[in-house]
Amino acid sequence: MHGTKQVKQHQQAATLTHDVVIVGGGLVGASLGCALAPLIERYGWRVAIVEASALPENGEKSAWQPSFDARASAIAEGSAQRFRELGVWEAMRSEATPIKRIHISERGRLGATRLSARELGVSALGHVIPNAWMGRVLHHHLQQLPIEWHCPATVAQLTPQANGHRLVLSDGSELTAALTILADGGRSGLKEQLGISSRHRSYEQTAVIAHVGISQPHEGVAYERFTAEGPIALLPLPGQAMELVWTHASGTEQARLALSDSAFLRQLQSAFGDRVGRFTRLGQRFSYPLSLITAEEPVRPGLAVLGNAAHALHPVAGQGFNLALRSVMDLVEALAQGAQNQRALGDMDMLLAFERRRAQDRANVIRFSDGLVRLFGYSLPLLPHARAAGLVGLNLVGPLRRSLARRAMGLER
Repeated sequence: MHGTKQVKQHQQAATLTHDVVIVGGGLVGASLGCALAPLIERYGWRVAIVEASALPENGEKSAWQPSFDARASAIAEGSAQRFRELGVWEAMRSEATPIKRIHISERGRLGATRLSARELGVSALGHVIPNAWMGRVLHHHLQQLPIEWHCPATVAQLTPQANGHRLVLSDGSELTAALTILADGGRSGLKEQLGISSRHRSYEQTAVIAHVGISQPHEGVAYERFTAEGPIALLPLPGQAMELVWTHASGTEQARLALSDSAFLRQLQSAFGDRVGRFTRLGQRFSYPLSLITAEEPVRPGLAVLGNAAHALHPVAGQGFNLALRSVMDLVEALAQGAQNQRALGDMDMLLAFERRRAQDRANVIRFSDGLVRLFGYSLPLLPHARAAGLVGLNLVGPLRRSLARRAMGLER
């Protein structure tokens, strides 16, 4: 891999000393690696990424073949700006679909809220990008950097020690790091190994995700429709296609997953209506349970927890990855300031200052997304009327609507 060093098991016996080790080379870990580039160049930091999935050998890149079933993410305009800072946005946007408008409604009620990029003075409210393409662009950028890769490998043991942590990898390598970043999702078990507990509250809901074809152009409109069964989100994709995120009460999704494609589309049409015309095609269906999860200790001396390892949110507001990317950029800023002040990479005061900055943003996003779930999840007699009035009122009160939108876009905190 040009510009990188991929370490093989037979090449390693001695313990390798690093300044930063990133555990997880997915979207969050790869974004962090790219964001560290100026600091690697300025201070000569030795950085490694430990990733469980194998990467292409010798810089080989398979032809990009966008799949109708490929998972995609909604990238807020604020996140697009951050990717511009990393120098990867021009490549990413080639497969991005801009969100020009957002339409929020509740089934059976007249109230609706509409947001537009033109109203907010931006070219797009956000962008929908296949996850695989984002990963490809980030990894291609990383190949230009002097970052050491250990892959495929996992961390078998993570042990605190003086001035950092010791990592024993599944490929036989042993590393030490002044600062270790856990960005490997919420299921690796490393947090539990270190005794870092998480607050966990199940929404008792399951999201069904699929790509759907539509009979008319979506014109860059994203939809969030609240129904008695749960919210339905539709995100614009290239051509006449959209990504569906359909929330169900846990257990009820199994019947829908078992339906034929045509029967599933008929039920979706009945629940959503005809705002996008007819649903014409259905891709592979995926499902996953929804919970609110937050790590109790996002930082420790020599350790920071990012991405899904730090927090898992309800997808109703589409803020999970955008929140994680802001954490990446804030951490790099904190490390840069610490280096200027000659602080150790794992300095706890520096990490606590970073966490205090993140805490308010995280709390705001959780309050917003969790509040939507709770507001539209109750069926008290008068509440639907109040929700409808609120949607109408929000549509009429321009400044409030614009403020909420700019916050959701990551342009304000």
